[in-house]
Amino acid sequence: MPAADPALVRELAPTGTLRAVINFGNPILATKDPASGAAHGVSVDLARELGRRLGVPVELMTVNSAGASVEAVRAAQVDIAFVAIDPVRGADMLQTPPYVVIEGAYLVKNASPIKTNADVDRPGNRIVVGNASAYDLFLTRELKAAKLVKAPSSPAVTDTFLAQNIEVAAGVKQQLQADAKRLPGLRLLDGRFMLIQQAMGLPKARDNAARYVADFVEQMKASGFVAEALARHGIEGAAVAPAGRVPQ
Repeated sequence: MPAADPALVRELAPTGTLRAVINFGNPILATKDPASGAAHGVSVDLARELGRRLGVPVELMTVNSAGASVEAVRAAQVDIAFVAIDPVRGADMLQTPPYVVIEGAYLVKNASPIKTNADVDRPGNRIVVGNASAYDLFLTRELKAAKLVKAPSSPAVTDTFLAQNIEVAAGVKQQLQADAKRLPGLRLLDGRFMLIQQAMGLPKARDNAARYVADFVEQMKASGFVAEALARHGIEGAAVAPAGRVPQ
């Protein structure tokens, strides 16, 4: 990948530092070291590699929800974010092709009469999701009969599900699997209800920068960088996204 020209670097990192927002609300993308508080994960690795290629330092803003990441991009408080592709978000930011794909799953109590994903969207069922998460946006469009309940963030979904005695929790399959191991009496429904495509996002009006970052994402997938990062951080439940089309 050729070195970025100075004009592109100024567009992508106008302050001279590449500001990246990192979401701890999705453990597949990033986690916080319990001792130091430092951020680790595939999104962190991608941000640092992009900064290295641009020849600029990287500054991380850490948040606990996808919604907070989106707001940071909208306000141009950051230069890049790591968020799921969604048409609602696409109205407010530029997005690259995906670098990983993640399954969205449902969690219920062992005694629940709900047995399959098809049983969820029924009258009387409530589904708790992280506010402004990919699952929130998707289910807001797709649900016909069930009602959504918003938790403050994706990591708070299962606790809200239990505290309010809600019928279903929805979120990252890996997070819900961990919750089912942590708390007794819970089970995941088989399969997935959605496939989440995780991409990099940039503020509007940075079209040249967006093309460069899209090409960067494709290079990171093709070179094995993304696969190696997932393996290094012990991530299961995510796969490298297929090759995408870089906008011209």
